[in-house]
Amino acid sequence: FVIFLIPCFVISTDVAFSCQNADDFVGASFPGDIIIGGLFAVHSEMLHPEEDPIKPVIQNCAGFEIQVFLQTLAMIHAIETINNSTLLSGVTLGYEIYDTCAEVTKAMASALRFLSRFNSSEDAVEFKCNYSDYIPRVKAVTGASYSEVSMAVSRLLALQLIPQVSPASSAEILSDKIRFPSFFRTIPSDFHQTRAMTHLICESGWNWIGVIATDDDNGRFALESFGVQAMANNVCIAFKEMLPAYLSDSTFHTKVDNAIEKIVKETRVNVIVVFMRQFHVLKLFKKAIERNVKKVWIASDNWSAAVKISTIPNIRQLGTVVGFGFKSGDISSFQEFLRNLPEKPTENNKFLREYIMLLSVCAHLEYHDFQRCIANQSQDDLLENAGHKPKIWRDDFLNANIERGFIHSTILAVYAIAHAIKGQCKDRDCKDPSAFTPWELLEELKKVVIIDDDKEVKFDSNGDMSTSYDVLLWKEIDGHMEIITMAEYDAEKGGFIFEDEEKKKDFLALKMVQSTCSQHCRPGQMKKVTESPHTCCYECVYCPENHYSNQTDMDYCYRCNNKTYWAPINSTTCYRKTIYFLAWTDWFAIFLLLLSAFGIVVILSICVIFTKNLDTPVVKASGGLIVCYIILFSHFLIFLSTVFFIDVPTEFKCKTRQALFGISFTLCISCILIKSLKILLAFSFDPKLQNFLKCMYKPIPTVVTCTGIQVIICTFWLIFRTPFVNQNFSIPKAIILECNEGSIVAFGIMLGYIAALAFICFIFAFKGRKLPENYNEAKFITFSMLIYFIAWIVFIPVYANTFGKYLPAVEIIVVLISNYGILCCTFLPKCYIIIYKQETNTKSAFLKMVYTYSSKSAGSVAVSQVSLDSKSSSLRATVTDSCKNENDSVNGSCHFQVPGQTLVKGKVLPKNAARTVIRKRVSSI
Repeated sequence: FVIFLIPCFVISTDVAFSCQNADDFVGASFPGDIIIGGLFAVHSEMLHPEEDPIKPVIQNCAGFEIQVFLQTLAMIHAIETINNSTLLSGVTLGYEIYDTCAEVTKAMASALRFLSRFNSSEDAVEFKCNYSDYIPRVKAVTGASYSEVSMAVSRLLALQLIPQVSPASSAEILSDKIRFPSFFRTIPSDFHQTRAMTHLICESGWNWIGVIATDDDNGRFALESFGVQAMANNVCIAFKEMLPAYLSDSTFHTKVDNAIEKIVKETRVNVIVVFMRQFHVLKLFKKAIERNVKKVWIASDNWSAAVKISTIPNIRQLGTVVGFGFKSGDISSFQEFLRNLPEKPTENNKFLREYIMLLSVCAHLEYHDFQRCIANQSQDDLLENAGHKPKIWRDDFLNANIERGFIHSTILAVYAIAHAIKGQCKDRDCKDPSAFTPWELLEELKKVVIIDDDKEVKFDSNGDMSTSYDVLLWKEIDGHMEIITMAEYDAEKGGFIFEDEEKKKDFLALKMVQSTCSQHCRPGQMKKVTESPHTCCYECVYCPENHYSNQTDMDYCYRCNNKTYWAPINSTTCYRKTIYFLAWTDWFAIFLLLLSAFGIVVILSICVIFTKNLDTPVVKASGGLIVCYIILFSHFLIFLSTVFFIDVPTEFKCKTRQALFGISFTLCISCILIKSLKILLAFSFDPKLQNFLKCMYKPIPTVVTCTGIQVIICTFWLIFRTPFVNQNFSIPKAIILECNEGSIVAFGIMLGYIAALAFICFIFAFKGRKLPENYNEAKFITFSMLIYFIAWIVFIPVYANTFGKYLPAVEIIVVLISNYGILCCTFLPKCYIIIYKQETNTKSAFLKMVYTYSSKSAGSVAVSQVSLDSKSSSLRATVTDSCKNENDSVNGSCHFQVPGQTLVKGKVLPKNAARTVIRKRVSSI
């Protein structure tokens, strides 16, 4: 560093620091046509007397703040630059700068001086109902350094609407123009700062943090604003610690210890947000270094660029410090001003005189000890220690402590006031202090536009200047802690702007630090809130079935928004469900279709056989070719209906398959019923049954009626509760396309009606089951009906308990079983006789069989009309066929012998009885 020797001088205690009159209270001043006031916390605390009672006397201060002192110099430099320019056209600006000592009470005393009437010998503040024409001592005020002080001063200045432009007070509440109508600032409000902090925290993946703030208006409002932003972005505050606003508070050190203990205890909290003044942070960090606390510290604009903190010994042990500072501009002219500072007069600048005295006392110390020496000297101790020591100058010390953001915003505040004065002085003689009032300057200030670094800046409707933030990182370079600009935060767009990839890497390195209450929930999981009151403390559970999550830390899993999609447990996406139906390519469907096709081949074969043997007794005895064709056609339709149970269900298939099956099966059963009636009628010898059967036996009306009823049932079913295609979603991973029958009742009525006809057919066939051995059709009809009943009785529980794409196959199987059963029992015995027993398929053989059966039946009927003597009584008749040829049989010239005729109670069976019965049966067949 460079040392300049300055002539030694002795300063009287009364002149230097004691306040004997109002002028002694001024820290720095310069006369001018228009006076601008300045309020800066050049000292960090005001000394309080220990004697009791305390008197209302303004006390001396301690803790010289180099950074704030530099802000006073920046104000002076800006005013001098304006006076040396053509901005105000010959009008000179003066200043009166006061030290608030970070105390509201001392700042209020300075504000009272500002409110006193101009050129008043008594510096009295007059009470008036209307201050419109009142000319106070100053036209505008720059400051204060802290929001708490600015709030109090602004309320007082608002009485006369004196414009106040602060370069450092960032509390969000100061944007309220109802409570603070004359307040402006050349920095953004804390709303943007807390939003930027929250954005940084979210970008880094942190959600469990601690907050330490000063227990004053600024700290409380900043904490409140940050809390709102944090809650909106799902960031939880694990703890909040408030430190006393004044270092003189007796509980200060105890609360610092408590805060450090809290940080150490909360092991999962690795990020601490700090809203405090610089001297508070200094005390906190020294204690944290002692306890070996290593965290990520997020600095507010108050201390993010504080060199006196960044140069604390072992500061690197604290971890990483990243913060937000006000956007700086070109301050090269100010740095030149500092180089020429030793040549400046000190008569009207007590701050400069005090700084020179501090240099003489502390210059021999190392850098950090030098800083600590300056900060610890009270004004009274300084006068005693400085004594007659030679005065020296350290040029490097001021440059090293420049906080560029605060310097730039201070210069900007002075220029804003100057431009507003320029607007008022266009048509007025501003050398006269009464040319305009403060409230008129206030209105002009609202319209000011300043060119800063080739950009236009102005105050918004809240009195805030929309500038951006520098994201500052404390980084160790060559063994020294340097404060570098890592990125720029755009307050309007809410995003980070990086100059180069190297700085982006520094930003990404922050993500390596974990500061979460719970581990991050992976995709496929969701948060489950625990008993903790914080939403950031949770358990990670898998997404349930049919739900998914595709991001980390999701509060809930999304439901697959369509029934056609599904998701397994712990899924990150939804999958399209597989559509199932009994397809043509399914092996089971192919097997069933082959069975149906084989049945159709059998039907066609039977048709060919019966057509070729049209005139044989077996075909004629089956009811004739027409009836056989009708029955075979119904069997063909039944086999054909199975096709509609396979492949993609459609409306047409769903409506057709049951109706086609029901009507076809009814037609088949109706024809078989007629055959059963005919057989029973032909071979029944009971006269009462004969009469009943003759009344019932009306083939065409019976078939049409029975089938017509089924047609009506199906028609009503299709009209009122028609079957339709249904998507079955009951299987998680699949959609089953199936036909919904529309009405189970209608489906049951259709099947029930078929069952009723089959039962009647069964009864009639059972009655005629004892037919001739070679003509046992009734017996086979009985057996076919039994197959039908067994198949459909088994079908009901199987159908009710079967699920999935093979449900239609169950019905196909029962249809095939019942259809094959009836087809085979009805036609295969006849085909067997036609093909393999042709000798029995002649008219003579057929008649002989019938005659034999009828003779026995006739004899049984005759015997049943007489009373038998004893259990051994019986009628045996041997019918001897003496027919020589078939023509004789037809002509009735056959000779029968009925030997062993028995007289019972004088009644003899007529000899030609058997012959009479035979003729009737033959004619009926």
